[in-house]
Amino acid sequence: MSLLAITGATGFVGSAVLDAALAEGHQVRALARRDQSPREGVEWVRGDLGDTAALAALCQGADAVIHVAGLTNTPDPAEFETANVTGTANVLAAMGGAGVRRLVFVSSLAAREPKLSAYGASKARAEALVEASGLDWTTVRPPGVYGPRDIDYLDMFRTAKWGFVPLPPGGASSIIHADDLAALLVTLAASNAAPTRKKLYEPDDGREGGWSHKELAAAIGRAVGRGSVFAPHLPRFVLDLAAAGDRIARGDRAKLTPDRVGYMAHPNWVSRSDRKVPPGIWQPRITGEEGLKATAQWYAREGWL
Repeated sequence: MSLLAITGATGFVGSAVLDAALAEGHQVRALARRDQSPREGVEWVRGDLGDTAALAALCQGADAVIHVAGLTNTPDPAEFETANVTGTANVLAAMGGAGVRRLVFVSSLAAREPKLSAYGASKARAEALVEASGLDWTTVRPPGVYGPRDIDYLDMFRTAKWGFVPLPPGGASSIIHADDLAALLVTLAASNAAPTRKKLYEPDDGREGGWSHKELAAAIGRAVGRGSVFAPHLPRFVLDLAAAGDRIARGDRAKLTPDRVGYMAHPNWVSRSDRKVPPGIWQPRITGEEGLKATAQWYAREGWL
């Protein structure tokens, strides 16, 4: 049993990590912006990535830190620097002050192409800070993460119910279920195996070559009970117009931002086989078809569709 410190533990991925850590018998200390209900095995620390005192309390006595928290979408690209770069620097400083050596850092495949988006650039800069930290780090670049409680893929499920899934220009991507990703992060945090140290991994659902956009749209269609869906590839200028429309319609809650369009239009977000997690350490358990169907069922039960 270890004491694992988790940032972002109330978010979509972070809450799955917290559940996985508890299921494996670990104690958890978790950072949260707001007061949380008591939970057995969890010590909540109120604060955020800009609160150095909270981060110091989070790290004190921990065996490892899983740094999940970060900003994935915002109408103001400058906010990525504060959350993802400065926030990561603050976590590293807190670990140094507390003498914690083991770090599992959650980055993004977007860091592979930092020129495409401010988000990807911020994650690439955060990765550089981690690599220069002198800590025993492992960086994980997840592909598209989906599962119950996810809102990023939700619109695709909703439109698929009506037989229509608009897609970016042609390409392919990998996906991973949040529970599989969480299991990987906890395994890495608790691992003393030398091969995981100072490594960068790109996990996925085990589907070789990822999913073409058309294949993923069809699978989501099947998950919501549609025999087939109309899934046209939209040119970049249409996505730009859609982002402007989403900002008008949803304001600061817009999901399709100009920055997000930047990396959506890239043709290859497939996890690389040379950055695969060694099978002896972790393997995905949830296939895409299985996970998408279960996610659709959860959305339906919760009234999200």
